[in-house]
Amino acid sequence: MNDYLARTCEFARKDPPLTAAAIVVVVGLLTLGFVYFYQYVMLLAPCPLCLEQRLAYYVIVPLAFLLLLGANHGAARKVLLLGFLAIAAIMLWNTGLSIFHAGVEWKLWQGPTDCSGPIDKFGSVTNILNQLQRISLVRCDEAAWRFLGISMAGYDVVVSFGLAVVAAWGAKAVWARQESSEE
Repeated sequence: MNDYLARTCEFARKDPPLTAAAIVVVVGLLTLGFVYFYQYVMLLAPCPLCLEQRLAYYVIVPLAFLLLLGANHGAARKVLLLGFLAIAAIMLWNTGLSIFHAGVEWKLWQGPTDCSGPIDKFGSVTNILNQLQRISLVRCDEAAWRFLGISMAGYDVVVSFGLAVVAAWGAKAVWARQESSEE
């Protein structure tokens, strides 16, 4: 086990951009696999904010896979740098969205009215029919699952921020190579 860990650390030091891209791909796929498992096997339907949080992973996993290929086949440093910066920015945005969602679940602030607002202002019959057509059965302000008191949105804060840090590490490594090659 120690030998495997030593070889893994040596590889990470040897090619940080390749390692960063691989980590983003693997963790992103594991995260999507986890939410799909809970959606389709455990039958926990996602709320609108949950679905919105997935969008970041739909973008960063293929982008990181392309960076993985590019880092392995000598892509231009600017391309790698922009790719890692894009992943970091997307995951920071997703971290904020996850914090917002977790806060909605803890009732720290109100969420979007389409998934957590009260239905107490009915208005006209036409308005009621319109509300019924837009109603969401899964509420954003009720966590469907918690482990150690933390919901999936709470865990997504950690995962999203961690992937933003990994992407920033990849960008820093690409930037350092760029500076060293200019000297």
